Amino acid sequence: MTRKKISFSEACWYWFKLGFINFGGPAGQIATMHQNLVQEKLWISNKRFMHALNFCMLLPGPEAQQLATYLGFLMHRTWGGIIAGLFFILPSFFILVGLGTIYMLYGKVNMIAGIFYGIKPAIVAIVFFSAFKIAQRTIHHATLLIISLLSFISIFSFHVPFPLIVLSAGIIGYVLNHFTPSLFQPEKIKLTNKKNNRIAIINDNSPIPRHAQFNINYFLKILISGILLIGFGIITLSYFFGFNHLLTQTALFFTKAALLTFGGAYAVLPYVYQGVVDHYQWVEPTQMIDGLALGESTPGPLIMVITFISFISGWSQNVFSAHSLFFSGFVTALIATIFTFLPSFMMIFLGTPFIESTRKVIKFHAPLTAISAAIIGVIFNLGVFFAYNVFWKNGVFNQSNYASFIILILSFIALIKFKTNTITIILLSGFIGLISIYI
Repeated sequence: MTRKKISFSEACWYWFKLGFINFGGPAGQIATMHQNLVQEKLWISNKRFMHALNFCMLLPGPEAQQLATYLGFLMHRTWGGIIAGLFFILPSFFILVGLGTIYMLYGKVNMIAGIFYGIKPAIVAIVFFSAFKIAQRTIHHATLLIISLLSFISIFSFHVPFPLIVLSAGIIGYVLNHFTPSLFQPEKIKLTNKKNNRIAIINDNSPIPRHAQFNINYFLKILISGILLIGFGIITLSYFFGFNHLLTQTALFFTKAALLTFGGAYAVLPYVYQGVVDHYQWVEPTQMIDGLALGESTPGPLIMVITFISFISGWSQNVFSAHSLFFSGFVTALIATIFTFLPSFMMIFLGTPFIESTRKVIKFHAPLTAISAAIIGVIFNLGVFFAYNVFWKNGVFNQSNYASFIILILSFIALIKFKTNTITIILLSGFIGLISIYI
């Protein structure tokens, strides 16, 4: 049994609702779309869904948001992709701006401070647990483990820049592949699918929609439009505010970050930390941790933490002194978000026609496998950085942080033993932190 074509309004309504329920990080977001689109609505077959997912996982950027953009484009052309991708992040943007406002106005209030006191050690546990889970999927040989360890030592001991680590790992993977290609076999992604006899609208045998077929004019139009949008935006900011101004540097930095997010948000967070905390000093280490806590507990891609920390940096530096602090934070957060996601939209619109024309499973090649191994070391370093700022003060263990250490242990137990989702852990940890300030 087949169904009629999906209407544009019906798709828009779904993407709008998805923006408010896409919790759980990339795995949870992909599982939600699979459940809704493949199993319930029957808009796309499992094979076509997985075909799109394999491609998105090879790209830098948030794979779940890119998958939504891909499917929106497949169903309703360029505007369908734009709507799907935008609705995936818009609710998170406004939620994080609102939370950023509360944070800056009332973050020093005992109640709010107590909540974040409980959340911070939970975030440490979540980051280490994420590194462990990624390692389980990636590290299948001693060589990959060595790459991961070298990555950790490089960034922890020698402060090697994140892009250089990624580049070096890619080169190592490329060279080693010529000698031991078995080390770099692609990971097989599995998603459960309920059996039913109904046929999806976009099924395994559906022809490629005309708009999704490769067209050199469309390709050049998207490529030139994207380059002009990014270039014109940065040039305009530089002209009105100066090249070294916060807004211009925010646009430049997050454009670079968008092109280096192989491995998901946890992989790019160390790079963002190096930039916004160490190099530019736009935010404090504790503010970065608080931003990650809020990013974990709100809908949208985890990389939306950049919205929060950019809001904080704009508010703190008051880039529009004649206007409100909120306006300064809002504009800075908006610029960071735009320049983070513009490259993702470009890559989907440029790449989808190529991927649809192949109908082959896209495999991880050796450089990306080596990069994935290196990223584990980088994420582990991020966990060490967070732990240091939570449990130590001026290089000495903070005696008042025994409660935080208990929350850390309980969070690990909840994650490993009971497989509790991160939102529940963050909420419970915040509640424990709130209680602890009154004990």
